[in-house]
Amino acid sequence: MTGLITLTENAAKRVAWIAERQQKPAILRLAVDGGGCAGFTYKFELAAEAESDDEIVETDGVKLVVDPVSLDLVKGSAVDFVEDLGGAAFKVTNPNAQSGCGCGSSFSV
Repeated sequence: MTGLITLTENAAKRVAWIAERQQKPAILRLAVDGGGCAGFTYKFELAAEAESDDEIVETDGVKLVVDPVSLDLVKGSAVDFVEDLGGAAFKVTNPNAQSGCGCGSSFSV
């Protein structure tokens, strides 16, 4: 299954940069946790490896892995890395989100 989630080139470059400095594989895990001001929050971390049931997408040699439960909530999303006056962060553009919050890291479905 492809096209369920996208990792932009900008995000892939940032993951590769972070992974190189931490001497870890260039694998970014996106998970969705309950909580946050709108109901769910996105959680990013470098992963040592993909789990057997993860959805895996690859951009420029960098992998984005998402577990099946989180994937249901982020299907069709794009993961980007943005730098602006508010700082620099990974950002999820999620078509499933009914509403979000001001901080941009929390959403509801």
